[in-house]
Amino acid sequence: MFFCNGGKVVDKRLQELGAQHFYETGLADDCVGLEIVVEPWIDGLWLALRREFTSWNIKEDMSSNLRAVSNGVSAMTVVPSMSGICSLDSEIQHLKLEDLEVKATDALSQKPANVHSVVSVQDTEASLDRSVPPLSQSALNIPALPSEYIDVQFQDSTGQELSVSSLISDGIVFHVPVTKAVQLTREDAVKTALLLELDISKTTFCYQPGDAFCVICPNNPKEVQELLHILGLSERKEYVVCLKIKQATKRKGAAPEHIPKGSTVEFILTWCLEIRAVPRKAFLRALVEYTSDAREKRRLQELCSKQGASDYSSFIRDPSICLLDLLHAFPTCRPPLNLLIEHLPKLQARSYSASSSNLFQPGKLQFVFNVVEFPSSPSRLVSRKGVCTGWLAELVAPMLQPHKKEEKLSAVKVSIFARPINTFHLPSDPSVPFMMVGPGTGVSPFIGFLQHRQKLQEEHTDWKFGETWLFFGCRHQDRDYLFRDELRSFVENGTLTHLKVCFSRDPPAAAEKKTTKYVQDNIRLFAKEVARVLLKERGCFYVCGDAKHMAKDVNDTLVDILSSDAGVDKLEAMKTLATLRQEKRYLQDVWA
Repeated sequence: MFFCNGGKVVDKRLQELGAQHFYETGLADDCVGLEIVVEPWIDGLWLALRREFTSWNIKEDMSSNLRAVSNGVSAMTVVPSMSGICSLDSEIQHLKLEDLEVKATDALSQKPANVHSVVSVQDTEASLDRSVPPLSQSALNIPALPSEYIDVQFQDSTGQELSVSSLISDGIVFHVPVTKAVQLTREDAVKTALLLELDISKTTFCYQPGDAFCVICPNNPKEVQELLHILGLSERKEYVVCLKIKQATKRKGAAPEHIPKGSTVEFILTWCLEIRAVPRKAFLRALVEYTSDAREKRRLQELCSKQGASDYSSFIRDPSICLLDLLHAFPTCRPPLNLLIEHLPKLQARSYSASSSNLFQPGKLQFVFNVVEFPSSPSRLVSRKGVCTGWLAELVAPMLQPHKKEEKLSAVKVSIFARPINTFHLPSDPSVPFMMVGPGTGVSPFIGFLQHRQKLQEEHTDWKFGETWLFFGCRHQDRDYLFRDELRSFVENGTLTHLKVCFSRDPPAAAEKKTTKYVQDNIRLFAKEVARVLLKERGCFYVCGDAKHMAKDVNDTLVDILSSDAGVDKLEAMKTLATLRQEKRYLQDVWA
């Protein structure tokens, strides 16, 4: 809710004063490193500058303009973690004016500094573990070696078995059984969507429709065992690990809080560290020191160097390479456990939106998710599923088989806890009309909304209820139309007033005059109704789903609708939309 809030406030105020974006504002978190968001944002900046300066026809004034750009480089809004604020500041300070001038000049002459291309020399292409000229022949500017600050000691003793509850310090963890699992999509759908139902009847866990909650998940056990084997820790996996801060280090504070005392090696790699995290350049630099082969050392140096930025993007960041992939590509690399603890982030619990109503189904909590797939690639030898979605899918696999539905139900449990801040709720006044936009699994929380509304209408026949709209979309009507029967039932019983659907991959029906591929297309078709509900009837507008594309397109569509209806420019329409946000009448539950 408050992520990068300072930058967002400045950005919003600049737009209110008439400023226009020439390049999308970047929002980054230092705890995941500069490589994931900051560096790609900087790379894209040069092309944006080339377009802007070319349109102004001021190439000869580049130097003076660049000085203004260098002074304003903080347009990339960064929220620092407490542990990384100093390193982030120092790395950003390396963006000197000379670098800006060189890169922007390249951009203007249509020779970008970081062109992502496949270089072939004597039929040899660059890959994760192999470089080609000119990089292979270049002098390198590599980061300074990070100081190691954690001392690891192994105790050959059996510690007490730790509970996953010990991983959470700011909430109550509930261990609840999975009572139902349903595959919502056909086998030939692009993505596999699953619905899981949890029994919370014997707990104090409570929720409202639209609330999100967190699932505590482990790393893939096969990957953990493989990592233990490669690092030579298999025989010590049950050893208790004692962590201390080295006396010689300048780093202050205690050992990492996300590793409970008494943890074994296996527990740490299973529950505490995000072993799937994309390695940061500082981690690559540290791995160099534990690699014995000269060629492998050189390649790791290239990947973390300034000169190897393009290769880092192509072979590590973009394909989401993890530590295990690196250890396969560089077989003489054998880092110690303390290096993993220092450089791998905490394994975070995954957040999901409730797709049910406790009023409609007392004691039950349902949620929906797509099973994330990472296909194999030259850098990643095997395909993988998402850490949490893959684990959940494997956990309930027997329940999805018709002849085993009654087996092992009591043995399947997950650990959950409530997310502290939730604002994605139904209007407190049932007479207020509202519109919902939820393509794909984004429809999930709205099923809970509609279940709740149906129950209220059954129990309070004398209440006045506002109209309800749902804009839903998916790829194929017959493969991934989630909750089709439930939605039709909501329409038939009057809970859902208007249901507007679209299918992006299906050919348009012959009778259709206009093609609507995406939810924003349907929203435009009903622009007058949208304006009426939001402006005249002071209704609410909810959006759930993909933040990068869908939510942005829906937002732009709303700006156009409000601008056209009120006869004002887009800036005024954006102000109106900002007001709706402040009044909590325009709410989003979106993810990257």
